[in-house]
Amino acid sequence: MINPSAAGWIDKYFLKANPSGFEVSSPETYYLKVRDTGFIYGHVVSLNGILVNSGLGWTRDEISKVALLESLYGLYVSVIGKKDPQDFISKAIDFYKSMGSQGFSLFRNMFGSKPSSTLEEIIDDRVQTNHDIISRNFSHIVTNALLFIDVLAFQHFLEKEQDPRGYLQKMEEIINSVVSLALKAKVAYSDHDEMLIRLFEASVRYGKFSGKSSQSLDNLDFSSFQLPLEKFYLIDIAGLVLWRDQEISNDEVYFLQKLAELLNLNDEYVSKSIRDTDDFIQRHHDEIPYFNYSHPVKHFYDNLTQTVILLIKRNTKRLTKEISQNKELMMLLAKSATRDLNAVEKKKVKSQLLEICKTVPALSIFLLPGGSLLLPILIKFIPQLLPAAFNENIQEE
Repeated sequence: MINPSAAGWIDKYFLKANPSGFEVSSPETYYLKVRDTGFIYGHVVSLNGILVNSGLGWTRDEISKVALLESLYGLYVSVIGKKDPQDFISKAIDFYKSMGSQGFSLFRNMFGSKPSSTLEEIIDDRVQTNHDIISRNFSHIVTNALLFIDVLAFQHFLEKEQDPRGYLQKMEEIINSVVSLALKAKVAYSDHDEMLIRLFEASVRYGKFSGKSSQSLDNLDFSSFQLPLEKFYLIDIAGLVLWRDQEISNDEVYFLQKLAELLNLNDEYVSKSIRDTDDFIQRHHDEIPYFNYSHPVKHFYDNLTQTVILLIKRNTKRLTKEISQNKELMMLLAKSATRDLNAVEKKKVKSQLLEICKTVPALSIFLLPGGSLLLPILIKFIPQLLPAAFNENIQEE
């Protein structure tokens, strides 16, 4: 089983998954195949033809890592015309190196690493955009949808050997304007749209997102974006912003048609984009936090509990060893089985558990801002982690 959070996962992926890249005859075919995975919409539902809910046991960030790798590799196969993972890894690293440190911490541990390990570091940085764990929980549909900009810049890098920094900034700026104008075109403006603006603000990397714009589509300069993938993506991002449950007004359709006209796309693609976006969201509506937002704390637990449980199970042996070796923590846990701990004791348990999490890299999620709110989930699992003799002693007491 591939673990996208463990070192060496890219080598194992190419060895075990045996990905062929996307067998395509046109840019549109490649794009539609990527969109079918959910990557364009920021909510991945399949990888390498496998449904992500079919027992892979990956976190949402891990799914995003593999989706970004697959999309980049599929683009490489389409442009270069060959299936060569090692050459792809080399070119992907060169691509990201040419971006420098703009927008993310690229050079943390790159020097001296093997190429696949370097790419693992880079992909991890690209997916880990937002620093606040609660914000990240809601914004993955925006953050991950914007990851496709990397794929577009990679195409320019492979075909034209362009420095991607200027391109990435221009693409974010045009997306900023298109999204702002799409929000203006909406007939019904809701609290979800206010949150969407905040999510874009948290997800852009090269500038600042503004939900306000005095421009019209006619004032935007699309001359730098002539590739089919760029045009399809801009239409779909606008459609994602305009989406409402099985409804789209004439003004909203006109907005998408006007955008398509300026991009030299026909109305047929607009109609298909509207249908496909609605179909995707209808099928996966209940899985996407953005469309089910009601209260941040509730959704925080609803959407992260399974991730935390998975991380705890993956690191059971290490956790058991660390907890068992901490005498003060073991004593407090034994007391908690017979009586409620006082405020000082509870603070000590929290402190000791956070110290243990520092020694287990995979559990750094508990150390992030807001991560301490997850500790009750870990505490609930502790009786299952400890030796049977310890639990028997508790019962006897």
